Amino acid sequence: MKAFVTRKIGMTSIVSEDGSVIAVTLLSATPNTVTQVKTVETDGYNAIQVGAETSKKIGKTMAGHLKAAKASSKLIREFRVKEIEEDLSVGAELNAEVFSVGDIVKVTGTSKGKGWAGTIKRHNFHRGRKTHGGGSYRRPGSIGSMYPQKIFKGKKMAGQMGHEQVSVKNLKIALVDTELNVIGVKGAVPGPRKGIVLIQGAAS
Repeated sequence: MKAFVTRKIGMTSIVSEDGSVIAVTLLSATPNTVTQVKTVETDGYNAIQVGAETSKKIGKTMAGHLKAAKASSKLIREFRVKEIEEDLSVGAELNAEVFSVGDIVKVTGTSKGKGWAGTIKRHNFHRGRKTHGGGSYRRPGSIGSMYPQKIFKGKKMAGQMGHEQVSVKNLKIALVDTELNVIGVKGAVPGPRKGIVLIQGAAS
């Protein structure tokens, strides 16, 4: 199974074999532990639940859940898979070796929160003219006419910007270091430093 729970370290650049410089996002890939295996027969779908990092304080409910895996995981995430591999059992440990350089992956993270933003920043609206008596510079303008006496859901308006789940597909693994437990992904990855990032193989 090509899936992993990581944390974002930051960005750097590496020199490829052909001499070009590539922007790379480094992800901390501390070993993951399989905490639960879900199957169609028992749960209605196939999935692998993994835990990452360790926690000093775990509630009784979570401790009971992790008892079979003999883990004290701080982060628990679930990845849906088409088929359950035979070597994936509760307690199995996954490391950065599940990926290799050149793999195409989907990366999921929580984007940086920008707070409450207006329509120009949030939706790239044009501003109003600043000449000939124009007094509406950064206002949204008309948001509806007389009919139908309401505003439809999804109307582009000012509001909370960022801090939402974002997935980026077709990124390429550029670096795998099993000694330092680091995975390098070509390009940018959503989220701030130390943010939780999920990597999943494109074929999974």
